[in-house]
Amino acid sequence: MKLNKLFLSLLFVGFCTAGFAQQTSRELKELKQKKEAIERQIELAQKNLNKTTNGKKLTLGQINTIKAQVRLMQDKISTINSEMRSLDNKITENTGKVHNLQTRLSDLKKEYAGMIRFAQRNRNSYDKMMFIFAANDFNQAYKRIKYLQQFGQYRKKQAAYIQGTEKDLNNQISVLDHDLKNKTNLLNQQLSEKNRLDKKKSEQAVVLNQLSKQEKQFAQDIKRNRDQRAALDRQIRAEINRIIAIEKKKAEDEAREAERIAAARAKAENRPVPVVASNKPKTNSEVLRATPESAKLSSAFESNKGSLPAPVATGYITSRFGVVKVDQATDNHEGIIYQTNEGAAVRAVFNGKVSTVFDKFGKFYVVIKHGEYFTIYENLKSVSVSKGDNVSTKQTIGSAANTDGSPEVGFQIRRGSTPLNPESWLAR
Repeated sequence: MKLNKLFLSLLFVGFCTAGFAQQTSRELKELKQKKEAIERQIELAQKNLNKTTNGKKLTLGQINTIKAQVRLMQDKISTINSEMRSLDNKITENTGKVHNLQTRLSDLKKEYAGMIRFAQRNRNSYDKMMFIFAANDFNQAYKRIKYLQQFGQYRKKQAAYIQGTEKDLNNQISVLDHDLKNKTNLLNQQLSEKNRLDKKKSEQAVVLNQLSKQEKQFAQDIKRNRDQRAALDRQIRAEINRIIAIEKKKAEDEAREAERIAAARAKAENRPVPVVASNKPKTNSEVLRATPESAKLSSAFESNKGSLPAPVATGYITSRFGVVKVDQATDNHEGIIYQTNEGAAVRAVFNGKVSTVFDKFGKFYVVIKHGEYFTIYENLKSVSVSKGDNVSTKQTIGSAANTDGSPEVGFQIRRGSTPLNPESWLAR
C-alpha cells in the first residue's frame, strides 16, 4: 500500500543519515575535547609564566611561553571554527530531518483521513455481519473475517505511526533548538578568544620591546643555551655511535664464528671449505636490526608512528624541531621542549631498554633503545631507571627539572644517530 511504501522509503533514508549523524556527533565530541585540552595547556602556560615574571630579568623561557600561548590560542580559535563547521553540518542535517518528518506527518494524516472518509461512505454497505454472512462458502467467510481484522489493525497501526511521527518531530525540533543555542555559544567563545589573543599579542609586543633593552644579556643566554645543547647532542650521538659500534662488532664476531665452524666441519668431513656469503651487517640500520628481537621492536615502534604518548602527561611545546628563530638569532633543535607542571613525572613513550643514564649541567638525561630507534629524555631532576633496565610504555623514568624557573623536559627521537621530528610520531 501507499503508506507502507512511504514508511519504507523514509526508513531507508533514516538508516542512510544515521551513520552521518553518528560521525558528526563523534567529530563534535572530539573537537570539544581538543578545545578543552588546549585551554588546559593555555592555563598551565599562564601559571608557569606568572611564576617567572616576578624577576626583572627577561628569560628565554618567558619568551617561549608567551609564543606558545599565542600559538595555543590560535589553535583554539581554529578548533572552535572546526567545531562550528561540524555544528553547521549537524544543523543542516537536523533541519532536513524536521522537514522530512513534517512531510511524513502530513502524508500520514492525509492517508488516515482518506481511510476514515472511505469507511464513513461505505459504512452501510459494508456492515460487518452482513458482509461476512453474504459469503458463498465457509472459506470465503473466513477470509472476510481476516480481512476485517487486518483492516482494523491497519487503522490502529496508522494511528500509532501518526503519534510516533509527531513525537519524533517534537524531539528533532528540540535537538535543532539545542544545536542553534550551541552555535550561539561557540560564536561568543570565538569572539572572546579573539579578544584574548589580541591582548596576548600586545603582551608579546611589550616583551619583545623589553628584549631589545636587554639584548646583550639575552644574546649571552642564547649562546649559553646553544653551546650546552650542542655539547649535549654531541654526547648523545657519541653514545648512540658507541652502541652501534658494539652491535656491529658483535655481529661481525658472530659471522666470523659461523665461518670458522663451517670450515672446521668441512675439514672434518674431508670436503672443500664452503664459500659462505657474508652475513655481516653493512649499514647502521642493519646493525641495529640484526637480531629478531631488535627487528620486531623496530617494526613495532614504526607501526606506532603518530600514536606514541607524550613524555609528560600534561604540558605544551615551547620549542619545536628544526631551525628556530629567537629574536635575531637562529638555533637548530634536534628535538622538542615541553613545559609542564612542577616536578611532573617523565615517562617512556614506548617499550624499550635503557641504553644509558648520564648527568650534564646539573641535570639527568636518559637514552632508551627501541631496536634501531632511540628516544632521549632531557632535563630531568631525578631518574628512577638505570642502564640495562627494560621499560614499558608510559612507565615513569624520572621527574622534570626547572630551567629559569619553568619546569621543562626535552625530548628527541632518533633513527640510529639521525634526529627525527618527534611531533610527527606523537599522538595529537
